[in-house]
Formats: sequence, C-alpha cells, structure tokens
Amino acid sequence: MTNVTVIGLGIMGLPMAKNLVTAGYDVVGFNRSQDKIDQLVEAGGKGASSVAESVANADVVITMVPDSPDVEGVVTGEDGVFAHAAQGTVWIDASSIRPDVAARLSREAVEHGLRPLDAPVSGGEQGAIDAVLSIMVGGEAADFEAARPVLEAVGKTIVHVGPAGSGQTVKAANQLIVAGNIQLLAEAVVFLEAYGVDTDAALKVLGGGLAGSKVLDQKGQKMLDRNFDPGFRLQLHHKDMGIVTSAAREAGVAVPLGAIVAQLVAATVNKGDGGLDHSGLFKLVEELSGRSGR
Repeated sequence: MTNVTVIGLGIMGLPMAKNLVTAGYDVVGFNRSQDKIDQLVEAGGKGASSVAESVANADVVITMVPDSPDVEGVVTGEDGVFAHAAQGTVWIDASSIRPDVAARLSREAVEHGLRPLDAPVSGGEQGAIDAVLSIMVGGEAADFEAARPVLEAVGKTIVHVGPAGSGQTVKAANQLIVAGNIQLLAEAVVFLEAYGVDTDAALKVLGGGLAGSKVLDQKGQKMLDRNFDPGFRLQLHHKDMGIVTSAAREAGVAVPLGAIVAQLVAATVNKGDGGLDHSGLFKLVEELSGRSGR
C-alpha cells in the first residue's frame, strides 16, 4: 500500500498528509480550496482536481472532513469515493461523525468492494503536526492490520476498538472528557486570577499532581495568554457534543455534566466565538464571572 489519497486538507488533514509524504508514501490530496493542495505539493505530494481523480490509483483513501454530511458528500454519489475507488481499496475515515452514520457508510463501502475503517483522531493540530495522534479504529480486524503502517505514519497510540462505528463511539467519549476538562480548567484559571495567584506557578504545580492532564498541559498557557488561535475550533467541538448527547440519549445513558458543558459550548459558539480554539470556553467563564477584559 504505497499510494495514499487524503481528502480534506484542513488543520488536521494537511499535516497528516505531509507526514505520510515524509514516511515515503505517494500522497495525492484533494481539498475544496486550492491553496491547501498547493501546500501539499510544496511538501512533495501531488494534487487532484476532483475526488474521482484523487482516488483513481489509491491503495488507501483517508477522508478528514468536518461532519457527517461532509463525509457522505465525499464518498457517495456519482463523483464520490465509492464510485471511483478500486475494489479492495482501504477507506479510512478520520473525521469525527455520528457512530450510526459511520456504521451505515461502512456497510455501503463493503457493498462497493471497499474495506472501511472509522478512525477518528485525537491530539489536535500539534498532535497532527508531530505525528503523535491517538487513533481509535472501528472495522474489521484484518483491514485494521492492513492499514496499520499508514496509521503509524500519522499517529502514536493506535487501537482497534471494535466493529464499524466503534471508533466514532470512542471519539465521542473522548470529546466528552476533553470538553469537561477544558471547562473546569477555565473555571480554575479564572478562580486563581481572582485571588491574584501566580498562575504560571499554580498551573505548574497542579500539572504535577492528580489534577494534571494533557488538557492542562496544552490549553492552560493558551488561557493565560488569551491566545485562542484554533488548534481545534469550538464550532467542531459543538458538533461533537451534539453527537455525544444524542447518542447518550439513544442509549439511555445519563450525562448530566456533559449536557451542561454542551450548553456552555453552544452558548460560546452562538456568541460568535465558534472559530476560536476550544480553550476559548475560558471567555465565557470570564464573562459569567464579570471579569471580561480584566
């Protein structure tokens, strides 16, 4: 499997495609905006002008697009992946979408002779750049093993978690945990600042104890600096929290804290901050505390 196509060259997809080039794969990229394709070409990859063209010679196709309708739009229809990829092609959907949609598209892919895996990732933009993503994979075990070398070129922790749709279910749980951690970290920072504590020192000592987490390590300084340049946009986490709360309701599972955080994420997005990094939840905590602009 030497020919890899990456469809969706955004914050996550482009660095993943570049890392595949670095690993020695022949990489073809397709994206709605040409500038991202140009960046991949500059890194040693190739560009395509359509989905059909991009998958023509692919052994592996990776899709990395924002939401369930975007994945469906790329893979189904006359111009989609299913219609133009060769029999036996491994399709890896690295997007974060609804588990039920992932399972349904997996069945359709099999009907077209493809080998589908739902393989959403965690680690944000920096994790994608450093090729240390955590990847949770649903699908057939044999297809997972066939795709493992490709996944190892973009990730570090790569685990087969069950049949089709399982990867997306685990990703939903991941997003639930991350959103809750970000919200509590934001509340803690505003609390510390209200008492005039040396926040750099405080986060250092908190990070060395039971309160330590990757969220604290990666998002704490962004909050202190008020730097919310997106590594993972709030509008995407808003979408993911909708997946979590909907799937939990369908399963009859109570997620009371998750539901509250989902509402806080929604409020932040509705205020016009959806383009910020998800650490931008901090802004709403400041506002609710009457400390905006201090």
